[in-house]
Amino acid sequence: NKMIPHGEQAGKSASCQGCPNQNLCASGATKAPDPAIAEIGEKLSSVKHKILVLSGKGGVGKSTFSAHLAHALASDSTKEVALLDVDICGPSIPRIMGLEGEQVHQSGSGWSPVYVDDNLAVMSIGFLLSSPDDAVIWRGPKKNGMIKQFLKDVDWGELDYLIVDTPPGTSDEHLSIVQYLSSTPVDGAVIITTPQEVSLQDVRKEIRFCQKVKLPIIGVVENMSGFVCPKCKNTSQIFPPSSGGAEKMCRDLNLPLLGKVPLDPRIAQSCDEGKSFLNQVPDSPAAKVYQNVVQSIQDYCLNRATEVQSAT
Repeated sequence: NKMIPHGEQAGKSASCQGCPNQNLCASGATKAPDPAIAEIGEKLSSVKHKILVLSGKGGVGKSTFSAHLAHALASDSTKEVALLDVDICGPSIPRIMGLEGEQVHQSGSGWSPVYVDDNLAVMSIGFLLSSPDDAVIWRGPKKNGMIKQFLKDVDWGELDYLIVDTPPGTSDEHLSIVQYLSSTPVDGAVIITTPQEVSLQDVRKEIRFCQKVKLPIIGVVENMSGFVCPKCKNTSQIFPPSSGGAEKMCRDLNLPLLGKVPLDPRIAQSCDEGKSFLNQVPDSPAAKVYQNVVQSIQDYCLNRATEVQSAT
């Protein structure tokens, strides 16, 4: 659970041994705050709500959830919504949003995001690659530079919601996004898991990460939570919650469980086709859970905004 040493310990801790930047950190040259942090704070001051989608585990449906959260929020045509994909090595948002092959354009005020609808903007490194099969083989500092550029140089305009889809883990991209957003209020993180213990043990690490960096947790969503057979209507646990699933974890850690989304093959199909599952099958059990989860997130953001206003 140790994070990268900082402050007086930077470059001098036992965990710094062997790092190529050890001497640089020990010299104190890294103590000065990155001027980009203030610039990003200024740039994102016109964004009302910022939501991170996190998980310690890969393949649990973060990008799927991020995309459907964006679609659901943008279904209110009075709201301006943006989805930022900071998964540098595995950017799946362009495919899920039906934007594969689109390009980013430079304007006088920065990079223009790609629009799904008039009120739904998307940015991803996937738009900067010549082919969706191109591999991004970068070390941490280069990934961090790209994330900084996304936050600082994209012309987001006035937004009601900015959703940030992240890769799995608690590493470079996560530290970067938290650091670069430190001068602007973030509403919180939605943590995604699946029911089995192999997923939950990594998700607990993500929750610990949020607590360490003082990132509020909006709640937990359990994806792939049971499969209802379309013929016999019986429910099968494809990923058995052997240790009690997200429900027990949330009880133990005193966190809200926002919802349990059942497995539905049509979710994966709609993602592959770049369409919104919520529009395709709005009456399905999974879509209804999504709608309840989105409502809970909206209520949380509204209450948080009210708290911030009354505090000032």
